Amino acid sequence: MWGIHDFWLFLISGLLLNIAPGPDSAYVVGRGIQMGWRGGVAAALGISTGCLTHVFAAALGLSALLVASVTAFTVVKWLGAAYLCYVGLTMLLSRPTDPDVATPGENIAVPLPRVFWQGALTNVLNPKVAMFFLAFLPQFVDVDAPHKPLAFLTLGLIFVFNGTLWCLAIAIAAARAAGRVRSSRSAIAWINRGIGALFIYLGARIAFSQAK
Repeated sequence: MWGIHDFWLFLISGLLLNIAPGPDSAYVVGRGIQMGWRGGVAAALGISTGCLTHVFAAALGLSALLVASVTAFTVVKWLGAAYLCYVGLTMLLSRPTDPDVATPGENIAVPLPRVFWQGALTNVLNPKVAMFFLAFLPQFVDVDAPHKPLAFLTLGLIFVFNGTLWCLAIAIAAARAAGRVRSSRSAIAWINRGIGALFIYLGARIAFSQAK
């Protein structure tokens, strides 16, 4: 269909990539532990939204332009690095009395939209995600396929859908396993700092990334 080949190989490879531990999974687990299933689900949906942006961009050819243009790649790279480092530093320097950290027995006061958009922008502003889709999806599309954009879009949507299911599963699992952790103010503070350190790491990795 639309020039797609080796679909089952794509499906298996995609599932293995989805379940491989990485920054996205760590962010979902961290928010799930910190905020419960709502926070984990918001993080998972945000990450999926960011990935969908790159899927549509790849289908339209914009991702190829991003990778081909050194200037465009550099601008997106530094915007993403700056944003992630800013969020990470904010979380690292937050105190237990700040809105991001709740007192024992209270709900975490981080707004769910903020959790969602942090997850989304982590992927949208990461040119390496665009490069991943451009490197992975074409392996399963015929060179002479008559409808390459539709093939890209179909494969990308399937990949993101499976990834979303996985992230939702680990978000709920983390939330269920973290009841005692959320009752500890100090534990929540350290989780908050851990997520902040993760953002700084991602920002630094993006800043030193190179288009290939």
